[in-house]
Amino acid sequence: MSNPNEKKRSFVTFQKPSHRPIETAPVRRLTPREEWERVEAAPAVPASAEDQARIRRMSRRSFLWAGMAMAGTLGGLWVFNRNETPTEGEAKGVFVPIVDGTKAPLRKVLSFNEAVARNLFYSPTHMAKEFPRSEAVTPRNNYHGDTPEIDTDLWSLTIQGEKNQPESYAIALSDIKTLPEVSQTTELKCIEGWSAVVNWTGVRLYDFLRKFSPPDGTKYIGMFSEPEGQEDSWYYIGLDIESAMHPQAMLAYAMNGAPLNSEHGAP
Repeated sequence: MSNPNEKKRSFVTFQKPSHRPIETAPVRRLTPREEWERVEAAPAVPASAEDQARIRRMSRRSFLWAGMAMAGTLGGLWVFNRNETPTEGEAKGVFVPIVDGTKAPLRKVLSFNEAVARNLFYSPTHMAKEFPRSEAVTPRNNYHGDTPEIDTDLWSLTIQGEKNQPESYAIALSDIKTLPEVSQTTELKCIEGWSAVVNWTGVRLYDFLRKFSPPDGTKYIGMFSEPEGQEDSWYYIGLDIESAMHPQAMLAYAMNGAPLNSEHGAP
């Protein structure tokens, strides 16, 4: 019998490792196929009566919800795709108004997305990061095939207003080069997902628009190319006037210290 007045003590013991290592069989991980076969070979556990009843209730409920969702979707598509005039549609109560060329529900979504982008990401004072000139590379993406050469002496940039303003005039590349020249080394981010640091030389789109001013009230600027014989694949892009007037928006005619070639969008 131990003495209650005796102090309690704790001990930590150390054991020297054996000179002979313990041999163990190597552990091999199962392959995905072996793991699947192991699961398939395991005996199935029958569901209880309570589980089966719950599954039946869930199946009926899911079927009803899916049916109502499908009916609502088809009904909405039927109304949304009606091509009636306002008079006919309003009389039948299914007219979907058009706002700026887009049906009103989609226009509301686009306007909301634009407001989010403007408030969170866009700022007239926000500048893209610039890199040292030494980091610039020449990207190559030629899977579309050979690019025809373009005679820049015969090329011109045509400026035209909206459809109700048919006046237009052509500007030669030499006219564009009379504007103040700027250079910047920024990251080109392609819509396909790749990116590359490139040095660009050209003129600010801001200076270009000030010299060849668009009509008052212009909100957007559209640009598209017209390669001869390739009308079905014209490239186009659109900018709102705020983005076009950004100090880093530019019309480039040189890349990495050399004149821009046709493979990279010249002229």
